[in-house]
Amino acid sequence: MLTPDQTAIIKATAPVVAQHAERITSVFYPLMFERYPEVREVFNQAHQHGGSQPRALANAVVAYASNIDNLGALGAAVERIVQKHVSLNITPPQYQIVGECLLEAIGRVLGDAVTPEIGAAWTAAYWQLANLLIAAEEKEYRRKAELTGGWRGTRRLRVVRRAFESEVITSFWLAPVDSGPLMDFTPGQYLGLRLDIDGTTVQRNYSLSDAPNGKTYRISVKREPGGLVSNYLHDRVQEGFELDAFAPAGEFTLAQNSKPVVLLTAGVGQTPALPMLDRALAEGRQVVYVHAALNSAVHAFRKRVDSLATEHPNLRHVYIYSEPLPGDEPHYRGFVTPEILQRYAPADADIYFLGPKPFMVHVNRMLRDLRVAAERIRFEFFGPMEALE
Repeated sequence: MLTPDQTAIIKATAPVVAQHAERITSVFYPLMFERYPEVREVFNQAHQHGGSQPRALANAVVAYASNIDNLGALGAAVERIVQKHVSLNITPPQYQIVGECLLEAIGRVLGDAVTPEIGAAWTAAYWQLANLLIAAEEKEYRRKAELTGGWRGTRRLRVVRRAFESEVITSFWLAPVDSGPLMDFTPGQYLGLRLDIDGTTVQRNYSLSDAPNGKTYRISVKREPGGLVSNYLHDRVQEGFELDAFAPAGEFTLAQNSKPVVLLTAGVGQTPALPMLDRALAEGRQVVYVHAALNSAVHAFRKRVDSLATEHPNLRHVYIYSEPLPGDEPHYRGFVTPEILQRYAPADADIYFLGPKPFMVHVNRMLRDLRVAAERIRFEFFGPMEALE
């Protein structure tokens, strides 16, 4: 734990670190990848090149330093980090690597301003957080390993089926090579995969897009232009292919209550919403399912949702196409509007939304303008957590 003097130093220097946080992280990642190339597989290089991962880390460093004497305020962020790390099988030696390179990056950027006392305080602050995360992650690893069908580390899964869901989304059904049961997961969680692509090892997370059944997992992957892993899965991974998977993880899950639910998605953002939809309907909850897409060619899972709406009178579904094709019959044309939300969303509903960042920024702004209480709003990014501004 930090001493009172070290806590005071962190609080006093946090504004300076915040001012240079993105520069620090821009030094940190190249330094770490050059010195320890084996950690590259954990990081999505597209997020590196786009800047979202360095920005996310910079924001996390600033948030931690700013709340150094009130870590309880970071509870949700800590749980998100723990779940992400568990999905990628992060281990204590990797914290040693990150700590070494991050603290060196701070020193390089701030130079002589980092006195021995300041350096010692930031080292202690880093290890305070690292040890908290290591302990929480170890607890989660053990919990998952003890579940029926659970495991720790990697487990070999085989593709037993694949199907095209739209022009850009393909689903893959995965079953354990060892023929044992698969642990249940909470709707909204994702599966971590480790793949070897032409001699390069990469790790990615994909939302589980079907309800748990103890036998198979389904992931549904959008082909991203230039996407290394998504194109590999679409073009080269066929039935019979085997891959390594980590146990399901994630904190973007359906709240355990009886309140109405609004699932508001765009594009491949549907994937975690589908098992949420199944769970909410099984619980007898009122559900509004709003999905935005370009048109019918890229609208996946429409038949599935239509079928559920026929079977469940407590489900209302709404489709919005921004570029409809001839013959398309969406409920609305254009984009999600406040009027659509006001018409369909029950006043006391919990609202879950997920999709491309512009969609999420738009929806978040609408919900704020409609004065929807923050405790009723839940969202997740596919990738590093960013601000919705």
